[in-house]
Formats: sequence, structure tokens, C-alpha cells
Amino acid sequence: MAERAALEELVKLQGERVRGLKQQKASAELIEEEVGKLLKLKAQLGPDESKQKFVLKTPKGTRDYSPRQMAVREKVFDVIIRCFKRHGAEVIDTPVFELKETLTGKYGEDSKLIYDLKDQGGELLSLRYDLTVPFARYLAMNKLTNIKRYHIAKVYRRDNPAMTRGRYREFYQCDFDIAGNFDPMIPDAECLKIMCEILSSLQIGDFLVKVNDRRILDGMFAICGVSDSKFRTICSSVDKLDKVSWEEVKNEMVGEKGLAPEVADRIGDYVQQHGGVSLVEQLLQDPKLSQNKQALEGLGDLKLLFEYLTLFGIDDKISFDLSLARGLDYYTGVIYEAVLLQTPAQAGEEPLGVGSVAAGGRYDGLVGMFDPKGRKVPCVGLSIGVERIFSIVEQRLEALEEKVRTTETQVLVASAQKKLLEERLKLVSELWDAGIKAELLYKKNPKLLNQLQYCEEAGIPLVAIIGEQELKDGVIKLRSVTSREEVNVRREDLVEEIKRRTGQPLRIC
Repeated sequence: MAERAALEELVKLQGERVRGLKQQKASAELIEEEVGKLLKLKAQLGPDESKQKFVLKTPKGTRDYSPRQMAVREKVFDVIIRCFKRHGAEVIDTPVFELKETLTGKYGEDSKLIYDLKDQGGELLSLRYDLTVPFARYLAMNKLTNIKRYHIAKVYRRDNPAMTRGRYREFYQCDFDIAGNFDPMIPDAECLKIMCEILSSLQIGDFLVKVNDRRILDGMFAICGVSDSKFRTICSSVDKLDKVSWEEVKNEMVGEKGLAPEVADRIGDYVQQHGGVSLVEQLLQDPKLSQNKQALEGLGDLKLLFEYLTLFGIDDKISFDLSLARGLDYYTGVIYEAVLLQTPAQAGEEPLGVGSVAAGGRYDGLVGMFDPKGRKVPCVGLSIGVERIFSIVEQRLEALEEKVRTTETQVLVASAQKKLLEERLKLVSELWDAGIKAELLYKKNPKLLNQLQYCEEAGIPLVAIIGEQELKDGVIKLRSVTSREEVNVRREDLVEEIKRRTGQPLRIC
């Protein structure tokens, strides 16, 4: 610091010398020489970091949320949580960061997207990439073998963000999982039922849930001639079929991953098929695939799954799609992904998938990776892609120019004359104590018109008006903001009347 201060003083003195020479109209050569000295001193000094311009922005891939946006998010979360609870789930929470070794090796090619933290306390730590691996760690650490849980929290990915499509570096996941040894496909079917219930309740458009099984994929790769070491990397290529053409996927498998063209063609014959239970029946008769033990197990379970989905009344929303691969390494059985459908441009065309909004699957081996004795706890779960859903709902509201309430205030306590602040304070306190969501303006003598305008702007449905006559009569004037209808209510009946009038549940949006 002392050295910098000395340099700053030299710069100051040299600057004064240059200015003095200019005032004295000294020779150009002398001024140029002294300016050169000044520039050298400034170069030694370097930039003053304390005086550098501070840029106000959020980090790349993150965003702030306005009250309007948060109101939408809270209502979406409410729909999701009510569904999870309806199906008997308990809630848990885990730390936002984990030991790095907990996350390492669980995500395949996606592991490169994990955010590592600088060592701050003697441990190598990383921000959680999802909520599934921390859940598996939680089960192993607490020796749990049976739980139905949900978890809503932020996760972090060092990804290239695409904010307009709901792709961020920090975002929420809403997970529901069933852990335990149960008869085949009953928990899996319930997970798909939950996914359909939530997407239907949110009314974000038509959707389709694609279903496949990792064992069918592995069996298919084996009979097509893919070596065991290439199963996962080829899997990640196949998983891109919802975004790019088969030709591009084939070029990647052959050109970048060294697969023989004829092997890729055999894979193409399978992965371009999709349908319902009839396709499962067809593949059970496939002379090659039916001879593979893994594929046969997967097809048998999918046949049973479709029986349960029919009983749940959602089989029309489900498509058996052999191109669905789900890139994460930990899936072991049934996998699924919900996509929103775009209305076809021409009659007779199939609807197009425009983006994943939920996904999940079975991961029976993940807990065993953490257990010292390798004990396995079968698990199946789903994750709702809420960030994409938020983006869709926000865009729809913008298009409709629909007003969104950002508070839940039921009534504003107002006064019709001056010098009634004490009475307003007493009444609003009574309402708060009774569990009513109430407000008042923070002015001693607000104009009644200003109070009514505030209610209209904030969407507050009721106004409780105190006046001198009302105080004498022991009543409160209750006004409906939309209809402007006014009634006198006895003070002791006010709470019940407000509850009666505001008992309707809030709309989602």
C-alpha cells in the first residue's frame, strides 16, 4: 500500500509538471518528453481496482424473479406439491453441496457439467447436479430401505444456458421417488400417473410420455453388435433423436464413436420404432431380441406396465419409444420422458414434440454404490421440469396480457374520514389475529379514493371501511371492489363474512 501511495504521489507531481509546462507554452519536445515520463509512471501504477466500474448483473445462466414471476412459480409449485402429497409422499431436504466423490462417476458424460467448489474447509466439494444422487446417498447413510419422498430444491450445472428455453445453470427440480422392494411395475405406473396428473392440472398443452427400458436398449445394442464398452456412449447418441435426424445420429456414432456402419443401420431399424402395447408384443416375437435375456425381461415388464397404465386411465398418453435413452448412467430399467406436443400444420401429420417437461426412471443400483456392504435399494422416480413450465406459463400470460396477483391480501382496512388511524390499526390487528390476510395504507389520513385505487391495482377483493357513523353503530362497511356493492356488517361478524366471501381457491393463472 505504501509503495502504491508513493507512486500515486509521483504521478500527481508529474501531472502538475506537464500542466505547468503547457501553461508556460514550453517547447513541444520538452512537453512530449515529460508526458512520456507521466505515461511510464501510470503504467507502473496500473489500474486502481477500487475505482473500476462495477457491473450490476446476475451471473451467467441465472436470473432474478419479479413478484409477478414468483406468484406464477408459487402456484405451479402448489399444484405439484399437492399432487405429491395426494400420493402419500414425505418431504426431505439435503445440502446444496456434496462431497465431490459422492457425485463423481454417477452421471456419465454429463459429469463434466458438475460445479466444483474451491476447498474452503478441508473437503473437496461440488454443487449438487440433481436431487437423485443426494437422495441415494441419504438412503445409504441412514440405512433406509423403504420411503416415498418428494424434494423441491435448486440444482447447479456448468452448462451453456439457453434462458429463453428455460435452460439455466441454477434451477429448481421437483422430484418424487419411491424406494423399496415391491412387486414389479406398480410404483413405476404410479410415477407415470403422477406425471400425467401434474401436467394435466397445469394446463400447459397436449403432452406425450415416451417410455422405454434400459434393459431393452442394452439387449438391442448387444444383438446389433455394439461392444459392452460402447453401450453408454452409443446410448447418449441415440438419446439425441428427439432433437436431430437419424442420419446425424448415425454420422456421430460412425464418425466420432467408431461404430461400424452396418451396426449403426441395425440400431436404426429398431430405434425409429414407436407405438403402444402392440409394439411390445411385436418385439416379444422378434427372433433376435427375444433371445436376449435382458431385453426379454424389459419387454415383459413393459407389457405389465401397460396393463397398469390402462387401469389408471392414462395409456392413451403413453408411447413406447425405442429411441428414448436418457443419458444418465444410473438408470437400470424403465425410463420415461414427457414432451409437449405441437399441433400439426397439416391434417394427418403426427404431432411434434417441442421439449421435455418431465422425466425419470428406475435406478436400482445407485444406493448400493454408497452402501459399504453394497446393499441395493430398488428406486424409481420422476422429476418435473419446472423451469420450462414456468417459461411456458409466463409467455402465455404475456400473450393474454393477463393480470397476475402478486399478493394474497383479502381485505384492505380503509377509513372514510380523517383522524381514524388508531381505529384502522385496531381493526387490522383484529383481522390478522383471526388469520385474515389484511393490509392498510401507511398514511395517517389517506383519501378514500386512493385506498380504493390501491385495491384495484393490487387485486384486493374487499375493503373494510371505517367511518364515524359506522363506529357509532358498531358496524363496518364491507365493499366489493369489482361490483362496488357495499353492505354494513356487525363488527363481531366481520371475520366470518370475509372468510365466507374469500373462501374460493385461487386459480393457477
